[in-house]
Amino acid sequence: MGAHHSSAFSSIFNFSFAMFQGGFVSWFIFYMSLPFIVYSMLLAFYPLQKIEVSRKVHTTQVRKGGDFSATVTIYRKNPFPLLYTVLSEQTHSPSLNKIIANLRPKMIVPGFRKSYSWSYTLENMPRGEHVLEGVYLEISDFFGWVKKSRLLPVQQTILVYPNTVEIAYRPIESRYDHGSMAAPFTLVKDTTMASGVRDYQPGDRVSWIHWKSYARTQTLRTKEFEDRQSQDLFLLDDRRVSEKFELQVELIASILKSVVRANSSLAYLSIGQKHNYFPVVQTEEHLQRVMYHLAKVQSDLDKPVDQVVGRELQKMNTSSLLYVTSQLSIEMIQSIQRNAKNLSNCMCLVVTSKGEALLEEDEQVHQFARSKGFVVKRVSPENFATVFTEVSLQ
Repeated sequence: MGAHHSSAFSSIFNFSFAMFQGGFVSWFIFYMSLPFIVYSMLLAFYPLQKIEVSRKVHTTQVRKGGDFSATVTIYRKNPFPLLYTVLSEQTHSPSLNKIIANLRPKMIVPGFRKSYSWSYTLENMPRGEHVLEGVYLEISDFFGWVKKSRLLPVQQTILVYPNTVEIAYRPIESRYDHGSMAAPFTLVKDTTMASGVRDYQPGDRVSWIHWKSYARTQTLRTKEFEDRQSQDLFLLDDRRVSEKFELQVELIASILKSVVRANSSLAYLSIGQKHNYFPVVQTEEHLQRVMYHLAKVQSDLDKPVDQVVGRELQKMNTSSLLYVTSQLSIEMIQSIQRNAKNLSNCMCLVVTSKGEALLEEDEQVHQFARSKGFVVKRVSPENFATVFTEVSLQ
């Protein structure tokens, strides 16, 4: 900013000196230029630090690929006339910077106005947590002799949530209950024997209701199982680096939403550099907490998942495991078998891009998993909606 000022004053000084050497024409030009010169000198001393800014966001919740819109309003106490004023948003988010780069900076001529606004829309927002640091303000005189700029701080966080697909949820264990396929594991823990009856609670499954008791008393009662947690689903995903990671996040978000909306519950474990564990996802409040995690989560797993998940699987106390990944490995299959002691059924959802061919080495891994009793399904965006209702033979 100082360089702008020194070069401007040098130009003004040289111009003025040249004017005094000439005759009528030079003096005429000098007087004609005098207002511009005086304005440039006054602008050099104009206090930008007294300018304030606010931002009003119009979009309360943004989904990946959606639009974000806001209005920025500039306030100033001094009505000094401003000419060329350029406004632009500033952020440290690399993905959001690409979007902002395509948004042309807004040029305004405020004149004597003490407040002026700029409304804008950012299209095709990337998933993530993005922080708008403030509004970058640049002002200039007529000829560009004096330029001043300042970042007006107004920090605001934008959370862009993953897209979701409507999925018809069907408990994995119900397939085996109805004999549509053989139970894949020989060590099946019998969770159908109720140890008692208790009062019905919202969220209890229909299959838990003690109908004989209801017929007698006309009061809903629920069967109490010795291991209540074994009735619930355990959802596991790994955050390995993959070009399909965004699709994987969308599938996870869709599954979680469908389970909660079906008045069911599950435990969710996300494996990356940090292990994010949600022991119960059953209510809308639980769902919002997990969606917040999925808005921010990154593909940051720097080790093979089978090397870091063993202890977590040993602590798992559920009968049904749903494992979502972009690439299945023999080591992970063996780790699940070795560590998940109470497991009676396991489904592996392998996320693929639309039209992606199955490689021979991946097919061998999938066949190995099936030989051990796992259900393996390759799912791409067009069949996310049927992950629970269609049995894939791939």
